[in-house]
Amino acid sequence: MTPEQLSTTIVDVLTTLAERGDLTLPDGVPTTVTVERPRSKEHGDYATNVALQLAKKAGTNPRALAELVQQGLLASDGVDAVDVAGPGFLNITVSAGAQGQVAADVVAAGAAYGASETLAGAKINVEFVSANPTGPLHLGGVRWAAVGDALARIFEFSGADVTREYYFNDHGAQIDRFARSLLASARGEQTPEDGYGGEYIKEIADQVLAQRPDAPGLPDDEAKEVFREIGVNLEFDEIKADLHEFGVDFDVYFHEKSLHDSGAVEKAIQRLTEMGNTYEADGALWLRTEKFGDDKDRVVIKSDGNPAYISGDLGYYLDKRERGFDRCFILLGADHHGYIGRMMAMCAAFGDTPHENLEILIGQMVNLVRDGEPVRMSKRAGTLVSMDDLVDAIGVDASRYALARYTNDTTIDIDLDLWAKADSENPVYYVQYVAARTASIQRNAADLGLTADLDGFKPELLAHEKEGELLRALAEFPRVVASASELREPHRIARYLESTAGTFHRFYDNCRVLPMGDEEPGDLHRARLLLVAATRTVFENGLGLLGVSAPERM
Repeated sequence: MTPEQLSTTIVDVLTTLAERGDLTLPDGVPTTVTVERPRSKEHGDYATNVALQLAKKAGTNPRALAELVQQGLLASDGVDAVDVAGPGFLNITVSAGAQGQVAADVVAAGAAYGASETLAGAKINVEFVSANPTGPLHLGGVRWAAVGDALARIFEFSGADVTREYYFNDHGAQIDRFARSLLASARGEQTPEDGYGGEYIKEIADQVLAQRPDAPGLPDDEAKEVFREIGVNLEFDEIKADLHEFGVDFDVYFHEKSLHDSGAVEKAIQRLTEMGNTYEADGALWLRTEKFGDDKDRVVIKSDGNPAYISGDLGYYLDKRERGFDRCFILLGADHHGYIGRMMAMCAAFGDTPHENLEILIGQMVNLVRDGEPVRMSKRAGTLVSMDDLVDAIGVDASRYALARYTNDTTIDIDLDLWAKADSENPVYYVQYVAARTASIQRNAADLGLTADLDGFKPELLAHEKEGELLRALAEFPRVVASASELREPHRIARYLESTAGTFHRFYDNCRVLPMGDEEPGDLHRARLLLVAATRTVFENGLGLLGVSAPERM
């Protein structure tokens, strides 16, 4: 019995009480009831405060209502005991058979276990990384690659139609500095004072020269344009390849320039003007963002006739909405906190709901530590630490897990020595080891002619305390996924897997799964093997949502 199934049972009891006239609820019986795992095992398998929540509406005291619910639950299948505690808490003990059925439910659901239709019908755009192609991806961008892709996977697992989008600009000040740096390298000159350093600049400059050996001899403006166009494409191809190796692929690469070329910016400004949300002052066109919660109004078209930076945001947001996305997520670095107010005001100015049609997530910095000292810079990337520095040190799986394991608002210090270890101190190794161990047990069972079949499974045999703890942990997985989706927090899945890994190891240490010596395989072995298979399923699904592999061998 899962928490969701127990919740349904409690709702059924309340419905019966209402139909019988023993309970009157003016607002009707709730469709769901909160069921939680108590901290102390002495308080049963699950607990609910439903009587405390409903007593006032029902015109009775909580304990009296709890006693009514208690009698109904005791008459329900799968419930062994119900205690009324304190002012009206209900502590519920589930029968071994009902609890053991969780293993069968997990195995039967397979790759779909934990999935839901919570976001069915939602069309979601997740824009992340979006680094301009001026050099290798820095750690902040890599963090969003891991978190953004994990969020997209979780949304998809929750029933949504998700598009992963990368927004970039191949013009502007950063790109100009990049092009001048490449040209200086090709001509054997010093890196411009505001330019980019690092070995990658020479590598790209050499590749441009291979295609256009005449480029350095061209007039400065022509030469710079050659290095800009070819260099940007080369660097962007490298970024895409690195992200692919990292397990992250985008559905859409959106070019900022296309917003101006297509008229999307003018269309957005016209829409806002028709809605009465722009005005002219001091020769410029302004957006009434203060009216919608921003700290001031924003210039959209400057007095010289050129579009201000926010104009691209206006065009891009409206473009996303007109492509049918009802929820737009943007993942940004810590230096963009001041950006949120104006973007939410923009969303409201279009008549949309801030934090619903548009959500902005802010991520903090990532630091690498080796031998107790910060890793300051990459030789190849120059002044920044890049994706390659991280992946080369600890691998893709550990990198993705480490970056997704923390809340977005937490600065991460990744200890490269720790995350490279092949022992239980390394969180990803600790979790992946369960995936590998469960696979190994299943292989060894197959050698003995044992398989985790649903036919003939006797769930009531899984009555050991440690079996019950593991079953209840596996039953929590759908709720963890739902919480990660609702709160936009993939780290909840990582922390759940680590906790459940410990629960599995305690089960394995106390409950022998396979027969030893001349012992004949029995129903208990088969039941425990099904529990092992269920554990493997949960770890495969959980790691998959984080973009991390569930190895069969380690």
